[in-house]
Amino acid sequence: MTQTLRQHAEQQFAEELEALQKADTRERPENWAMSPWAVANYLLGCKLDNGFEISPKYIGSRRIIETAVATLATDRALLLFGVPGTAKSWVSEHLAAAISGDSTMLIQGTAGTSEEQLRYGWNYAQLLSKGPSRDALVPSPLMRAMELGKTARVEELTRIPADVQDTLITILSEKSLPVPELGIEAQAVRGFNVIATANNRDKGINELSSALKRRFNTVILPVPANEAEEVAIVTKRVGELGRALQLPGEPPALAEVRRVVQIFRELRNGQTEDGKTRLKSPSSTLSTAEAISVLNSGMAMAGHFGDGVLRASDVAASLVGAIIKDPVQDAVVWREYQETVMKERSDWKDLYRACRDQE
Repeated sequence: MTQTLRQHAEQQFAEELEALQKADTRERPENWAMSPWAVANYLLGCKLDNGFEISPKYIGSRRIIETAVATLATDRALLLFGVPGTAKSWVSEHLAAAISGDSTMLIQGTAGTSEEQLRYGWNYAQLLSKGPSRDALVPSPLMRAMELGKTARVEELTRIPADVQDTLITILSEKSLPVPELGIEAQAVRGFNVIATANNRDKGINELSSALKRRFNTVILPVPANEAEEVAIVTKRVGELGRALQLPGEPPALAEVRRVVQIFRELRNGQTEDGKTRLKSPSSTLSTAEAISVLNSGMAMAGHFGDGVLRASDVAASLVGAIIKDPVQDAVVWREYQETVMKERSDWKDLYRACRDQE
């Protein structure tokens, strides 16, 4: 049987979800697969009484996850907000998987997202032959979630045009979706809620109206608080993705992960970790997700074109591509960083030479 490239969270972590459900004796909101306590432990990781280990899906503040889960246990929708690469989509998917057992009721926001994609569409063959009817109606993932009492996800909400965004106002306030063509409405079943994600850094974002903002409880997902936390996140995700993609290279050594993370943090923060040297920041976000991508690309290089051991030369090409988005401005920033920081660190000489060779 052909293996899928990427499994949904509820498939990939089915064993953990099942173990948690069996061990969960706390009260569950109607139509939830497990209690809020168990949902939080699924995301943050824990050890069950029988010794079964639940792996952490999110490394960070427990209070952030508890706030998000508590919001979804009420009738308030949840907005996960933050800069790109702070695991908003990742957290959204795992919340939906734990609460509803189904993370696939998804609307991906783009500049071209239409009102029909949020509400419903029509099977035009049926519509022309029989006229408007329930059979001709094509429900959106949001409408299906309402009818089944499940969690719907709206990714990149601020990428959706403002007039289309406001389609959500009636759904979130009235918990119903009118279908005027049929003179009916879809009413939300208990358990229904919406998780939306948005960031404030991408170009082309559309601000949410005040009316829509009031329908959401906003939880900000911050960048990792310190280097150790970010290194732990990157190490974990690189290992998981490497296994999922069946990359032939060995998992990168901790020292290599730490170097990539340190470069990203220093350029992102505009200063070296010791605070002694001020730096210019590039136009790119240099998120944790991009650090993971750099190391995964390096593993592929090492596995397919090297000896399987990740080296500076394997990382350099992806590193340069992640940092230099503006060929003029970012190139100057990157060159200055190489000469003032990388060149001066004795244990970074190999990476300095590999990056210079890319020019």
